[in-house]
Amino acid sequence: MDKKRCAWVPLDNPLYVRYHDEEWGVPVHDDRLLFEFLVLEGAQAGLSWLTVLRKRENYRKAFDGFDAEKVARYDEKKIESLLQDPGIIRNKLKVHSAVTNARAFLEVREDFGSFDRFIWRFVEHRPRVNAWRRDEDIPASTPLSDTISREMKGRGFTFVGSTIIYAHMQATGMVNDHLVDCFRYRELL
Repeated sequence: MDKKRCAWVPLDNPLYVRYHDEEWGVPVHDDRLLFEFLVLEGAQAGLSWLTVLRKRENYRKAFDGFDAEKVARYDEKKIESLLQDPGIIRNKLKVHSAVTNARAFLEVREDFGSFDRFIWRFVEHRPRVNAWRRDEDIPASTPLSDTISREMKGRGFTFVGSTIIYAHMQATGMVNDHLVDCFRYRELL
């Protein structure tokens, strides 16, 4: 018998199924992976997550494995070469945002010891567990994502609106937004 998954997962797409089953909603405490999701969520703005998933490996290569220290040092020449790379989303604002966010990310790390400590403090260092029964019940943003977004913007981050931040919270397990009848919901409690 097939496992019951969240309704948003296209079962005919193995990449999406694997992402849902193995990553989405799993608590992330690794700064490199948190930075990766921050860049990818920003790149996704206005596009489908599947578009980003398909380009994820290319992003890892293009952005030096999401090493924030390396990305923070990118100059205009490097940014121009990224904008010519068909393996990533070649949006000038989004590419510039990745570099800007790498610099802000490093400042946060300096202030808090890690980005992990900074971001997870908003949920008291443990995932918030929701109990959604239908996809349409899941919010695109919350008052908490509004608060995090405001603070991050104040710290110099870009492409961190409340909806992007809530997607980041979902992806990195700060909230468990799997539907209650999804097999992953209980696994992540």
